[in-house]
Amino acid sequence: MNTPVQTAATFSLDGEDVPFEPGETILQAARRAGRYIPHLCWHPDFHPQGSCRVCTVKVKGRAGSACTLQTAAGEVVESNTDELNAERKMLLQMLFVEGNHFCPSCEKSGNCLLQATAYEMNMEDVLFQEFYPRRPIDASHADVMIDFNRCILCELCVRASHDIDGKEVFAIAGHGIGTHLVVNSMSGLLVDSDMALSDRAASICPVGAILPKRRGFVIPIGVRRYDPHTAADVDTQEAS
Repeated sequence: MNTPVQTAATFSLDGEDVPFEPGETILQAARRAGRYIPHLCWHPDFHPQGSCRVCTVKVKGRAGSACTLQTAAGEVVESNTDELNAERKMLLQMLFVEGNHFCPSCEKSGNCLLQATAYEMNMEDVLFQEFYPRRPIDASHADVMIDFNRCILCELCVRASHDIDGKEVFAIAGHGIGTHLVVNSMSGLLVDSDMALSDRAASICPVGAILPKRRGFVIPIGVRRYDPHTAADVDTQEAS
């Protein structure tokens, strides 16, 4: 008696079938198949939360975060469309004006996911007035500094400190435009927290908000992560 061959369940992503495993999200399955969906707050080491909305896709005409939406057999998913890419570009433009993101002077230039994603979405300029918020730079710690001007509220440092380091060094406070990253110490300064350079939270930041001291430009500009490759290239290479 011949045993029937079981075929992997698939869903359609921009007209192409993508196989998935039970429990995977749309973003996880897409990455494993070498398909790029732009994202900022998602990281493979942490539970997704869909805060940045850059990975928004459409399923049955309804919008949702690809990092949180579960896959389903036969589902039709839209991602790489003019409408969704325009919305992503607008979200990126808002992030750039809500903080002080001056790429040429930033140590993370060429290794910044925000910058690389903006290039991927063909963002050449911003449509909104710059906020130029007055946010501090915390250089109190001996080994790590925080430039709050560059924080994009992805919460990766919050999750890393809680889930991996077990320290609760960071938290998000405030509402609306006043939402901001805070340090969990009596003074509010990093020096009075139990942060260490070896913590996962010290290296997880996708932009230039949390940086190690005395290690600037160790990797020269021109050979950094996104200098020779696009965000899509890096994302799909790391997934394979």
